[in-house]
Amino acid sequence: MRPLGISALEDKIVQQALSEVLNQIYEVDFVGFSYGFRPERSQHHALDALSVGLRSKKVNWVLDADIRGFFDTIDHGWLVKFIEHRIADQRVVRHVKKWLNAGVLEDGERMRVEEGTPQGGSVSPLLANVYLHYVFDLWIQWWRRKRARGDVIVVRFADDIILGFQHRSEAEQCLAELRERFRKFGLELHPDKTRLIEFGRHAADNHKRRGGGRGKPETFQFLGFTHICDRTRTGKFIVLRQTERKRMRAKLREIQLELRRRLHHPVPEVGQWLNAVVRGHFQYYGVPRNGPALTLFRNRVVVLWLRALRRRSQKHRATWVRMRRLGNRWLPYARIHHPYPEQRLRVNTQGRSPVR
Repeated sequence: MRPLGISALEDKIVQQALSEVLNQIYEVDFVGFSYGFRPERSQHHALDALSVGLRSKKVNWVLDADIRGFFDTIDHGWLVKFIEHRIADQRVVRHVKKWLNAGVLEDGERMRVEEGTPQGGSVSPLLANVYLHYVFDLWIQWWRRKRARGDVIVVRFADDIILGFQHRSEAEQCLAELRERFRKFGLELHPDKTRLIEFGRHAADNHKRRGGGRGKPETFQFLGFTHICDRTRTGKFIVLRQTERKRMRAKLREIQLELRRRLHHPVPEVGQWLNAVVRGHFQYYGVPRNGPALTLFRNRVVVLWLRALRRRSQKHRATWVRMRRLGNRWLPYARIHHPYPEQRLRVNTQGRSPVR
């Protein structure tokens, strides 16, 4: 459970107006590997950049960095300093201070917050991006230019950070220095969720050479997808992206609970709702080579709908023959909605590096 700072109507209008102005200013400063909450950038742009970077660069180690409670631990003092570094208008700074100190309401009582940005306001994502721009983005650019000897790739979506390294020694050095860097600004890497794993075109061979048998290299999760080392039929290395199992189970559980709530609603009404849910799932997770996971999700939804129809009455008529007809009538079939990462990234970057 996280406290949400739901702004009043007047504050929402001011926050939205100020966000549009500040976005125009900071878009000039933000780096290319930052994708979260920015105009004309989405999760799939970050996923494409990561996939292309892992394939095109000499990446052998991946650092999955997780910031513990990022939105709840942002230091107000440092954030105001970062804003003042770029914005000279004190009226804007005063508004930001007021929003940071507004607090949240819980059980009708106002709770003051000394750190963190209240989630729920339209300006909060921008403030979080500004904070990490100074704390992480500029620092990792300097580190990659001055300290690294091998290839290093960086992809960040809000507080989700993935770094790829050619050499393990550099990855361990960067991790140690990153912990110190975050500690200086009141942030902390989660000790359990932050992982350094061997990942890349040589990971499987190295795993076997060290006695790993037929076991595959470790995987990591990013933006709802599990990233896996795999190869094509011709033996070419690829990054296989599959729907994260935890996300799929959570979504199916959510659908199950909602079907119980709509137990006695008309079948066409439930069918239209399920159509929207499944179509939205396919539009996000419909990446190349993820077709089996999409088909599995649709089949599970059909089973949940069948069980809900059978719970309506002890004399139900919900047979599998009828269920197939309902599924064909209302539920879309699994379909890939996104092109291969190299195709879309080539158009978006126009020759610029996707990870720099």
